[in-house]
Amino acid sequence: MKTSAVFSTFLSLLSLGSAASSERKSSSTSTTLPATFKPPQVFKNSNLVHVISVEKNYVKENINVLIENIDKTAQDEYFVPFTADQMSRLGGVEVKDRKDSSAGPFIAEAVEFDQESDIQYLRIRFPKPLAPGASQTLGITYYLLKAYKPLPASIKQEEQQYLFFSFSAYCPSAYTTSKQKTEVKFPTSNIPDYTKLPGSGDVKEFPQKQGSKLTYGPFDEKPAGATQPVSVRFEFNKPVTHVSRLERDIEVSHWGGNVAFEERYTLHHRGANLSALFNRVKWQQAQYYQPNTFALKEMKFPLRVGSADAYYTDVIGNVSTSRFRSNKREALLEIKPRYPVFGGWKYPFTIGWNSDAKNFLRKTATGGFVLNVPFLEGPRQQEGVEYEQVQVRVILPEGAENVKYHTTIPTQSIIEAGVEIHRTYLDTLGRTALVIKARNLLDDFRGRELTVTYDYPLMASLRKPLVIFGSAMAVFVGAWVVGNLELKFATRK
Repeated sequence: MKTSAVFSTFLSLLSLGSAASSERKSSSTSTTLPATFKPPQVFKNSNLVHVISVEKNYVKENINVLIENIDKTAQDEYFVPFTADQMSRLGGVEVKDRKDSSAGPFIAEAVEFDQESDIQYLRIRFPKPLAPGASQTLGITYYLLKAYKPLPASIKQEEQQYLFFSFSAYCPSAYTTSKQKTEVKFPTSNIPDYTKLPGSGDVKEFPQKQGSKLTYGPFDEKPAGATQPVSVRFEFNKPVTHVSRLERDIEVSHWGGNVAFEERYTLHHRGANLSALFNRVKWQQAQYYQPNTFALKEMKFPLRVGSADAYYTDVIGNVSTSRFRSNKREALLEIKPRYPVFGGWKYPFTIGWNSDAKNFLRKTATGGFVLNVPFLEGPRQQEGVEYEQVQVRVILPEGAENVKYHTTIPTQSIIEAGVEIHRTYLDTLGRTALVIKARNLLDDFRGRELTVTYDYPLMASLRKPLVIFGSAMAVFVGAWVVGNLELKFATRK
């Protein structure tokens, strides 16, 4: 009986491994093109508006373009060029039809064709081919991480911080563009330096400045691949918060009716360094007459209603400078690091909390289970937060099988997914753990869903109680046997 149970468990783990393999293959597929590849000139950009937002500590770009199929055959692939450096920092690509929100899905994927080339391409596939002579309005949204450099690189702790950003006034395109303009939005109107270009028509000089926005263009027809390097320097007196790695664990307990969350952060401030040693006295004084600072001094984590037992630790131990409130309307964890985090500084820390399983878990009519949790939560900051590497690990009960997942995070951000075995106390074979690795995510994706479905057989749910009961009985029996042993020493006459 014991042998058959172990064999069946082995088969279930083997099926989990094969399912994980198929998930990993589907999430990491890529296309390799010849080294001589160039996008065929089958499209023309009739009108293009490029909107660049540097209002947060990452760049958000929107390309709204009216494309026209100028080829004699239907086309379903549109290419967007990036430099190799940009491609490594590119994240959150989403494409939609600007005039028909129900059209889709549009698949966006990076294609590999020459590792030595500085130009890489993002390929967008249409849900249905575009007929010859037909037009379509695309809305392409993406983000760039690590986009700024502080200028000056070092300042005093009471000074204002300025960031430097370079880009192209012409939107980089693989196709001829008949008409275009580029708008750049800033967090404030304090933009002391920016590149100026000769104007056209009634406009003598580009860009045109309107409050906290600069506009380059409109420009006349530009050929494929045309660029015009420009740069800006602007005030950003906020933290440039960068999370190089986030490890997020979600542990599901059926017996306890609980879902436990834990997040481990490796946080960096990528802003200006301090030109002198940190002065605690000046810092305390500035909190009264100049509270606005580029140092990171607090973070707020909105959690799901019903969350409880929140904690906050770092490498030293428990951090007492935190506040957690939970009621019927909200659950908010507010934390203050042990010290204000300035440019170039690093701060690793851990937070965690519990929540009732009924808020996330439900049982299906067929006997399976569906877990619906946010893929990414994290702090909600006015200046934004960027995440370079993210690992989400969903630890399911021991014996869970047939694990599948779906997430609304952009697919090109998922780099690997698979099922592993996580061993902890009182486990026999270990718990089933779904591990998803992603990169280049932003706090704009807070709350995007992760749905996990799995089966949990009755015998698997009874395994741990039976093991505990059997272990306790073995201890009692062993104690009874030892207690009834008679150890006497016989004496010789």
